[in-house]
Amino acid sequence: MRKALAFPLTVIYYLAFFTTLLVFHAIQWVCHYCFGYSVHKRSVDILNATLIFCLALIGTWVRFSNPHKLQNNKSHIIVCNHQSLYDIPPLIWFLRHLHPKFISKKELGRGIPSISFNLRHGGSLLIDRSKAKDAIVAIEDYAKTLNHSRHSTIIFPEGTRSGSATPRRFRLGGMVTLFENMPESVVLPVSISHSWKLIKWGNFPLMPGVTIQLTVHEPIPVKGQKANELAARVEQIIIGGIED
Repeated sequence: MRKALAFPLTVIYYLAFFTTLLVFHAIQWVCHYCFGYSVHKRSVDILNATLIFCLALIGTWVRFSNPHKLQNNKSHIIVCNHQSLYDIPPLIWFLRHLHPKFISKKELGRGIPSISFNLRHGGSLLIDRSKAKDAIVAIEDYAKTLNHSRHSTIIFPEGTRSGSATPRRFRLGGMVTLFENMPESVVLPVSISHSWKLIKWGNFPLMPGVTIQLTVHEPIPVKGQKANELAARVEQIIIGGIED
């Protein structure tokens, strides 16, 4: 019965999802070119709030747990596991006061309405994963930009979505590079649970009635820490917070 209901609900969801992306692509374009960063960012915040609302059409809710007081005037390196693409809108919306940007593969910078535009023009970094040395240099330069702007970045060390409750092995190189080049920043580990269940049956139909859980762990100052040891510690914190 649940799966039978999932088919029409998923159709409704995808119609709302893609309509939202198309509408906000135009809105972002106007905001970026006519009004600048602040207005563009606000449009991106509202876009992601709308995408979360779209999930409610299939009975999916997001529970965000953050018992910590975060410093809005300081760059945060937000490190998360990555279960599905549905992890991203809640991160952007609930942590919007930190001005989160992304380190993403360059392929995402083209062809996806709204999302590609924001990655190219919203302050994120697009890297070529096939050129590891060039990617490290790009991350070093990106870290300097974040130090200046005091914006934050979101990094998924698994490199790609796990599609399950079991995370892939973390690639620590990107984290270590950020830690080494952003000594005044704060690391914010976030454990994401249950979003993989949405795609348990694949991209169609999506499983209805899922509650996505985002658990924010205690912030850790980078200063005074050894980058490799801190990266390993953050990995263990995140994995330990993932719910089955």
